[in-house]
Amino acid sequence: MDIIEILKEDYQRFPINQTYTIYAPDVYFQDPLNKFRGVKRYKEMINFIQSWFLDPKMDLHNIQCLGDTIKTEWTLSWNTPLPWKPRISIPGRSELGLNSDGLIVSHVDYWNCSRLDVLKQHLSAEKI
Repeated sequence: MDIIEILKEDYQRFPINQTYTIYAPDVYFQDPLNKFRGVKRYKEMINFIQSWFLDPKMDLHNIQCLGDTIKTEWTLSWNTPLPWKPRISIPGRSELGLNSDGLIVSHVDYWNCSRLDVLKQHLSAEKI
């Protein structure tokens, strides 16, 4: 199975049972809230999402491989465990860099909304 198919399956079942073997051990990860290196830290972040967020879902809208870069477009959504359980939605995209062995060496996420927009969703039931 090629890496695109593996990623499609990972997105479908996110955050459960992700395929960490497609990442280099020292993978670089960055999103608007985090920046770190290593598969261990990446697993810890995914485990946090799985244990803290309610009904997390990652909808994959597009995925394409351009040379040594994979680009994805997605929407991450979940309910926050506040008393009113607001549904949060973050549209975004990822750029995954591949090494010569076909492993992901960098995973950079970009949000199509601001951190303030995400905070506002926690305070109301409105979607962005």
